[in-house]
Amino acid sequence: MSLRTRLTLLFTAIVSILLALFCGLLYGLAERYREQEFQNRLQAEAQTAGHLLVGQERVGPALYKLLDKNQLTVLPQEEIIIYNASNQLIYESGTDYLTVSPATLARIRQQKRMYWRETNREIVGILFTEQRATSVIFASAVDTYGHRTLQDLARLLAVGWGVMTGLMLLAGRFFAGRTLQPINQINQRIDTITASNLSRRLPEGDTGDELAQLAQRFNRMLNRLEDAFRLQRSFVAHASHELRTPLTAITGQLEVSLLAGDETDELRATLRSVLDDVRGLNRMANGLLGLASASMDSSAVPMVPVLVDSLLRQIQLEFQRLQPLYTVHLHIDSPDTDWHLMGSEPLLRTAFFNLIDNGGKFSADHTVSVALTASPRFLHVTVHNSGSLVPADQLTTIFSPFQRGSNATGLPGHGIGLALTERIVKLHQGQIQVDSSLEFGTTFTVILPR
Repeated sequence: MSLRTRLTLLFTAIVSILLALFCGLLYGLAERYREQEFQNRLQAEAQTAGHLLVGQERVGPALYKLLDKNQLTVLPQEEIIIYNASNQLIYESGTDYLTVSPATLARIRQQKRMYWRETNREIVGILFTEQRATSVIFASAVDTYGHRTLQDLARLLAVGWGVMTGLMLLAGRFFAGRTLQPINQINQRIDTITASNLSRRLPEGDTGDELAQLAQRFNRMLNRLEDAFRLQRSFVAHASHELRTPLTAITGQLEVSLLAGDETDELRATLRSVLDDVRGLNRMANGLLGLASASMDSSAVPMVPVLVDSLLRQIQLEFQRLQPLYTVHLHIDSPDTDWHLMGSEPLLRTAFFNLIDNGGKFSADHTVSVALTASPRFLHVTVHNSGSLVPADQLTTIFSPFQRGSNATGLPGHGIGLALTERIVKLHQGQIQVDSSLEFGTTFTVILPR
């Protein structure tokens, strides 16, 4: 069942039930008013009979019957019965519609007034008192006109309920279709969006309702998907190019060695060159794996307390062991500061290692200065080198995978380290900034929330 049909049926059912309750309430009020009105007329008939038959200005029973018979306002199947103080029947209109028991007489003398129904006949009994003489008078009749009017009202309400339910069904289907029309448009537009056509967007409209908000959020999701697909295509293209170059060099060197029949020393030199290329490939593969790891959602990365000052000291010692020609100066602002933050120690180690390695590589004397400072909410790690200038128009592109600045010409690398570092910093809800000038050199600043 479609959503339009469900909404139509639900809307119609709710309105139909409410309309039925209203019709039932209206009929009930009409019935109560008819009953109360008929009771008043019966009581008036009983009072009139009491005044004319047992009151001071009484008339004879025969004359009263004649008057009652020719009265235009006489009630249908009306019957008047009067009992005296001794419960003796002193008057009966003669129709014999009603039988009164002594218990009923006693209750009326006690309650002074009583109303009840027998099938379609309605009866009112009153205690009539005049000149210290008490009588019990019964007036009964059938409200033929009132019941017929109620029946007509019931038929009218039933027909009106049926007609209104049908109209509600048509109106509900029409308005449900109008309401869901934007969803149909969204569905049609979604069907045209494919992996090769992610630039298309849903119509958002200007209503600002829930459907417009849904379209806006879907378009934002498409923006993220398009960026991810574009990054993936760029990543694959650049990775293929970067992998092809060393593989081609390795293949060429091995083929030349096999064909040339080189001496042992020349073969060893060739093997050393191949080994360097293989190590470069290994570093590139590790970088690609790091990029893939840093690209995952932060909720999938286990976060533990990390002592940043201790981590930087470990990296300094590691550089002294791996790169004897590098000089790393480490300055920690205040030894008494709490340098803990929540993060992934392996990823942070990779990020800081890449920045320090990058600084030593571009510095003429392979000297890098690292400073750790703190603010109430953030930790700041700055990595400075006095190497060549990074052009201002390239300060943002150097964080893209496989993108290197013009100052990196002739230096080893694949353009993965800074991209990996930026993703690791963003994974920790931090920021990375870079400033470069001929006078002060290049400084990378990492800001991480405490």
